Amino acid sequence: MNSFGSRLRYSTFGESHGVAIGCLLDGVPAGLKIDEAFIQSELDRRKPGKSEFETARKEDDKVEILSGTFEGYSTGTPIAMLIYNTNQKSKDYSNIKDIFRPGHADFTYFHKYGIRDYRGGGRSSARETAARVAAGAIAKLMLNELSIEVKSGISEVAGIKADIFDYESAKESIIYALDASKESAQKAAILKAKNSHDSVGGVSRIIIKNAPIGLGQPLYYKLDGVLADAMMGLNAVKAVEIGDGILSASIEGSQNNDEIRADGFKTNHSGGVLGGISNGEDIILNVYFKPTPSIFKEQETVTTTNKEVNFSLKGRHDPCVAIRGSIVCEAMAALVIADMLLLNMGSTMSGIKKYY
Repeated sequence: MNSFGSRLRYSTFGESHGVAIGCLLDGVPAGLKIDEAFIQSELDRRKPGKSEFETARKEDDKVEILSGTFEGYSTGTPIAMLIYNTNQKSKDYSNIKDIFRPGHADFTYFHKYGIRDYRGGGRSSARETAARVAAGAIAKLMLNELSIEVKSGISEVAGIKADIFDYESAKESIIYALDASKESAQKAAILKAKNSHDSVGGVSRIIIKNAPIGLGQPLYYKLDGVLADAMMGLNAVKAVEIGDGILSASIEGSQNNDEIRADGFKTNHSGGVLGGISNGEDIILNVYFKPTPSIFKEQETVTTTNKEVNFSLKGRHDPCVAIRGSIVCEAMAALVIADMLLLNMGSTMSGIKKYY
């Protein structure tokens, strides 16, 4: 499946080394001011090749809006956006044409579809996430109208954990570090892995502020369930926590419950979601990325004919995919919240009457 969402639904298309990638976003209400400079700025935050902590592949990621807008505003019809691939080096992958890379989707895609697109992973490449960021930027424009903010940053790299979460300082960090006191050590860990032809994992922390009470459609379209679905659908994500997450399994109910007073909740262990519905507190997620599977050490694998071989990968790859992945997490969170806002409008008769 290449689509996500319910009332606000997007589909993406394209491959890592194809002509272009893009998305079709359906369900955007008419009359939304489409700030193209903002959309481009979001893509610029994700685009590769900005520093030594990312892949050397340089892409301008210039977005082109093809439909769904008129004189700077959405028309209520599908918004199509296109991003051309301009810096492919498919020859870097010629030595793995018939080889499955450990940790990649090569093996499963081949056995599912019977086709080996070896050019940087083809459809399974994280290159596709640029289209998600474009769609997420429009969702953010919707949320901005309601003063809802989605922020993210890196809370952990190679086991080096942040003690504080400063989302404003993360904006100024080349690796989006939430804790400036841990940034140097996190950078050193990334470069150490890179210089050893290896990679490291990391954790992105996302916060959604000012979301209203009531978002989420129980029982099978719960807010936390859909947020987790959105994050787990990203390349290299292996786990998602809402609020305290796994810590909740090791404490008592008296420690985990968020007591309620007239002015709100005393704590936020739930991460802003109760019963699959937002409770008005900050919505908090931790998204865990595995180490980038594209490493340059010699590895053992098999070919498409199941012959055992040793091989060494070539190409340009992120030593820590969590860094740019954090921006994609933001985009996905924005898309989910915008979708839930539209769905929630029909939850009560009073809501329907208010409109009609």
